Amino acid sequence: MGASLLLWFKGYVDDFHDVDLLVTVGDAEKMEGILRSMGSLQPSTRGSYATKRFREFTIDGVDVDMMGGYAIVRDGRVYDCELEPSQVAEYAEVYGERVPLHSVALWRRYYELMGRDEKVAIIDQKGI
Repeated sequence: MGASLLLWFKGYVDDFHDVDLLVTVGDAEKMEGILRSMGSLQPSTRGSYATKRFREFTIDGVDVDMMGGYAIVRDGRVYDCELEPSQVAEYAEVYGERVPLHSVALWRRYYELMGRDEKVAIIDQKGI
């Protein structure tokens, strides 16, 4: 789990807009199948990313983005942000399931690369 939902779990923000699931490229096909069984695949609004496997779903009215081989493009350069199992910082329990949470420090860097200054400021204000 990353992005705004990660910040919500960690108490940086009061709400989130969608669920961002980071998976390894090797797990992307399997995860896509699971998500298809739970909701509907949506047209992609990928933006300026070079993510290898990006899919958008709606599940129970919630937007869910699945990213396998996450990569950000900035100033013509591709930044590889592929999920590594060692980057799981901790777990949150949701309905009795352990949900892996990505590193806030990494997401601060990703937000900086994306030019999302407001998110960087939120993280900087509270600290990592």
